[in-house]
Amino acid sequence: MDVEIRVKRIYDEAAADDGLRVLVERLWPRGMSKERAAVHLWLREIAPSVQLRRWFGHDPSRWTEFRRRYRRELDAREEAVELILERCGRSAVTLLYSARDRERNSAVVLGEYLAERKSRRAGARPERSPIEAQAHKRKP
Repeated sequence: MDVEIRVKRIYDEAAADDGLRVLVERLWPRGMSKERAAVHLWLREIAPSVQLRRWFGHDPSRWTEFRRRYRRELDAREEAVELILERCGRSAVTLLYSARDRERNSAVVLGEYLAERKSRRAGARPERSPIEAQAHKRKP
């Protein structure tokens, strides 16, 4: 069974098909009640380090380097990564983030990373994320 890994802004309405809702931020999102968030698991330790988050500052010009550095941090957080991958085998997993930018945030990087790891486990070639596919399209 191929289980989906989704990425969703925590301020968006929770949906029945979200499956396991995992908050992947170090800090609880501003103005968000626990009831409205409907978070099943809060994995602070899988979020980017404070230093990396501050350096990135959601500056689009730093996105490529942020992705590279965060993936390196994820390589060192095997226990947290394995926890999510293990849950992916049972139901859909929705990674929740609080950033305003829906395309350039740590949950997007984490989702790609997890999908690649999942594919490697299955012996399949990892699919491109929608963001990567869009970035690699040829412009007319």
